[in-house]
Amino acid sequence: MAVRMCPAFGRSVFIPATTMRWPIRNCNFLVQNCVLDPNNSRKLVLEVKEKLAKDYHSLPQGKNGRDDEDMIYWFLKDRKFSVEDATAKLAKAIKWRRGFGVSKLSEESVKNIAETGKAFVHEFLDVNGRPVLIVVASKHFPAVHDPVENEKLCVFLIEKALSKLPDGKEEMLAIVDLRGFGTENADLNFITFMFDVLYSYYPKRLGDVLFVEAPFIFEPIWLLAKPLLKSYASLVKFCSVEDVRKEYFTEATIPANFRS
Repeated sequence: MAVRMCPAFGRSVFIPATTMRWPIRNCNFLVQNCVLDPNNSRKLVLEVKEKLAKDYHSLPQGKNGRDDEDMIYWFLKDRKFSVEDATAKLAKAIKWRRGFGVSKLSEESVKNIAETGKAFVHEFLDVNGRPVLIVVASKHFPAVHDPVENEKLCVFLIEKALSKLPDGKEEMLAIVDLRGFGTENADLNFITFMFDVLYSYYPKRLGDVLFVEAPFIFEPIWLLAKPLLKSYASLVKFCSVEDVRKEYFTEATIPANFRS
């Protein structure tokens, strides 16, 4: 392990010895492959914290607030350790959480829409130690269900899944069961909402997205939806029920709706 100066950051970063033979030409490489000196990362967290206190003093404090150092560090990582960018994105996220009422969401508040069975957090982790959010597309009816309630359930389940993250894990797995999917289940507005929320307010928290047993009728929906997902589209994997069983779970942890 060696220490080199990153011109864009103006501070030292740790660089694995195996990469030292390559010339350092840009800081995107450094951000993606190296770890900031702990002292410098701590300094950046405090800079964001102070900037939020100064420029956004009306924002709430505490967990998921402007002085939550874990949250600040996560947004710094997402914004490649740019204090300005992290501050702006985090301030937006905190404002959204307050306006949306994230802290007020509970099992009881989403009970009615959750009872449709359209989405839930699996009781077990996958083989990679990730919490699992399962969506049953055939139970989603945008013409019938209240879109506001759908959004509340979505955010509640994201929060619930992330609360199950084991130490050292950062991402969750999303599984979209497309068996029985029909045009009446298509909902581009909700898809846009969900991925906007993940990008803006829960960055880098979504790992693989499994589209299971996609029927032919889903193809035109996917062609419309794919551009809306932007970079998240690259996380999507089309697979079979058998793939889900064998590659992501053990016999004891397979979700009930994917059992034989």
